[in-house]
Amino acid sequence: MRVLAMLDGTLADPEAAHIRVDDLGLMRGDGIFETVLVVDGKPRELGPHLDRLARSAAMLELPAPDRAAWERCVDVVLGAWREPGEMALKLVYTRGPEFGDGTPTGFAMGLPIGEKTLRNRVTGVRAVTLDRGYDPEIVARAPWLLLGAKSLSYAVNMAALRYAEANDAEEAIFLAADGSVLEGPTSNVIIAQGHTLRTTPPSSGILRGTTQGALFRAAEQAGWVTKVEPLTLAELPEADGLFLASSVRKITRVNTLDGVKLPDVTALHTELNALYESEYA
Repeated sequence: MRVLAMLDGTLADPEAAHIRVDDLGLMRGDGIFETVLVVDGKPRELGPHLDRLARSAAMLELPAPDRAAWERCVDVVLGAWREPGEMALKLVYTRGPEFGDGTPTGFAMGLPIGEKTLRNRVTGVRAVTLDRGYDPEIVARAPWLLLGAKSLSYAVNMAALRYAEANDAEEAIFLAADGSVLEGPTSNVIIAQGHTLRTTPPSSGILRGTTQGALFRAAEQAGWVTKVEPLTLAELPEADGLFLASSVRKITRVNTLDGVKLPDVTALHTELNALYESEYA
């Protein structure tokens, strides 16, 4: 099942054509997006997702998203979705047609979550580390690189996942030129050490994680210590647990890193997912 709503609130046929071929989101990747997890009709972290959409729009110098319009658009999709359980809700906002009147393109689409993602939540994943090719210090000096924006230009991210799959892994973890840990192509990296959770700071040019943020809130309420600070590659295999977090994958454990099997962290993984779910109980 798929449900598509345009930003004006009208439902549309997801099998029909709606985007012009000269749309700059298609032609140049000149746009942004968010993916929201919806559970039993309730979107998780919608506010933080819309906040991040606005930050990304500002970085790309797109017109500021009309928050009320996006909230109505989301409600239209939620109201038309008929299946129980979970879905992924994708929000897409582009600069619009190159030869149009300057009006941006916006839509929201409800999608089923892939079987692979659901399976990996349970079994964990094998990951490889890959060079992302930049030093975190460049983030402030080169805003045109759009580091930290959730843009539609995801060709590199998808290439990284294909490379991982071609090398007996399901996921990748990007490293900066200085050897520090960045993020996955579609996830944040989290390590656990005792009762402390750590993740890479957004100042390194990564996306501010909505699911990571929810987990950290819940962990703090349960007495854990949380830290947003640089991580090194050497710390990943030495941690009590290595995890990837995103809206649709939730908290997924890494079983193998660069071909080396990591300790079994099933119990810790269960505990962290319970903490995350407690945010929505």
